Amino acid sequence: MNSPMLNFIKHRDHALMLRIHHWEPPDGLRLVMVSATRAGDGWLWYGLGLLILMFGDHDRVAAVFAGTSATSVGLVIYALLKQATRRPRPCLVEPNRWAHILPPDQYSFPSGHTIAAFAITMSVGQFYAPLFMVLLLAALLIASSRILLGMHYLSDVIAGMVLGGALGHLAFRLIS
Repeated sequence: MNSPMLNFIKHRDHALMLRIHHWEPPDGLRLVMVSATRAGDGWLWYGLGLLILMFGDHDRVAAVFAGTSATSVGLVIYALLKQATRRPRPCLVEPNRWAHILPPDQYSFPSGHTIAAFAITMSVGQFYAPLFMVLLLAALLIASSRILLGMHYLSDVIAGMVLGGALGHLAFRLIS
């Protein structure tokens, strides 16, 4: 069942994907985007959790638990939505001429990297306000990288931001 709104979103997603996949980016941008995506594979978040546990204040366990909980719930929802929607990834629809990385699976909606990034940003960032802007910048770089590297459409990333952000905030509220 396709509504006019869904058709509008799909059309805009496809048009943006075509522009990005045929774009010649500035030197160095590919390296930044691949690095952001790889950080979002989990390494950044594992390192952050370890640093918080080692050097954090009395809220360190609660902060790591909130981030882990929000991300875990988000990734369960992500897996269910991927199987329900079965939306093909942009790089499988139209090759990206400048970004050549392999997708972890064939489905696009929603972005799991973005869900995790925003779940951690919203939960941990509320426990440690001085880190919030740094975490938000990292989350935005990860989300952008998923679009520019052809792994996701804009709507996949927006859904990931909303879902991850809401879960992160909820985890903070329940655990703090």
